[in-house]
Amino acid sequence: MEHRQLVIIGAGAAGLTAAIYGRRAGLDTLVLERGLYGGMINSTAEVENYPGTKRVTGMALAAAFREQAESFGPEFRSCGVQRVVLRGGRDGKVVVTDAGEISADALIIASGAEFSKVGCEGEEKFLGKGVSYCAVCDGAFYDGAPVAVIGGGNAAVEEAEYLTQFASRVYIIHRREEFRADASIVERVLSNTKIEPVLGCVVDEIYGGDMVEGVRVTRLGTGEKKRILTEGVFIFVGIKPTADFLEGSPIERSKSGWIITDDKMETSIDGVFAAGDIREKFLRQVVTAAGDGAAAAMAAYEYISNLKYFEDALFGHPHAYALLTSSIVPEHISLARDAEDWKKSSHAHIVFIDAHRSRRVMDELGVSELPSLVELKDGVTVRVAGASSLDDVINFVREVAP
Repeated sequence: MEHRQLVIIGAGAAGLTAAIYGRRAGLDTLVLERGLYGGMINSTAEVENYPGTKRVTGMALAAAFREQAESFGPEFRSCGVQRVVLRGGRDGKVVVTDAGEISADALIIASGAEFSKVGCEGEEKFLGKGVSYCAVCDGAFYDGAPVAVIGGGNAAVEEAEYLTQFASRVYIIHRREEFRADASIVERVLSNTKIEPVLGCVVDEIYGGDMVEGVRVTRLGTGEKKRILTEGVFIFVGIKPTADFLEGSPIERSKSGWIITDDKMETSIDGVFAAGDIREKFLRQVVTAAGDGAAAAMAAYEYISNLKYFEDALFGHPHAYALLTSSIVPEHISLARDAEDWKKSSHAHIVFIDAHRSRRVMDELGVSELPSLVELKDGVTVRVAGASSLDDVINFVREVAP
């Protein structure tokens, strides 16, 4: 089976940034992507809120990300990821693709998200030409112009309110006779004189010439049709993570399927990280995705460096001891410091492991509680014991190595 140090699933802003940082850190990096490099930003007509660029098309910014990532020399591979197999152990992260299987020391999932579509005529045709799925990205382009928002949940109503900063009028079109959003939000938003609700209606068509000129809606129940003149159409009928390949995996996710991470982008599985829109997070923008990618890559580098250290100092040594503690428990920190001081005067080969940051090693050594001591011979655990004091450490080691 092919093996790589770092495998990145997805080549959007998060994945490409992770590739840049991974290669700069010297990691053998493979990026897997089944579609367009740059991800959802390709569907944005213009971007004016990415730092360092006053205004650029989404496709141009995506190309710039790809070009910069390529300059550092990661390998890019066009393929579809079918599933991720997490078996535990040093070679336990396997990505199954339609072009073969790849194992990895560390894995970054940056597969992004997908906007739910209305499915009406003209939606695809005018994407980037008046149709948008992101008010924060594109709202400023409609200064003084009428816009329509399709949807009735919290996201649709809140984005409609955001758009009133720019638009002359905001129509909120929803198929039901009342909004699904929280009542407090609806009350606040509908008090804005720029907002006009269009309830009990569905959008049949988004029409125009080169750009959007309006929408045609049908009132449910009566079949009455009418046209609403609008230069922009913002669709908020749902967003979902691109994560079908994670079905059945042990990676912790929210009820809606978003991957849960800590601030280092690490998931519930050691050595598996997530970055960008696939994460459970507050804001999904290209700038936040890029930040996630950088953090994930550096956390992966730290993980792989620790992995190599353990391979050499612990599993690769003929006779070694390990003291496992947690860096967030004061008593453990004190014990580790005392043991490090004692080690200087002893002849034992003791490796100190922060099990809070290296849960994988804890599992691999067969340790279930902390603090613990482990003796290994030729990389195999032969003895495990609890440790509550420096005397426990000294007695454990001196049973074999006085």
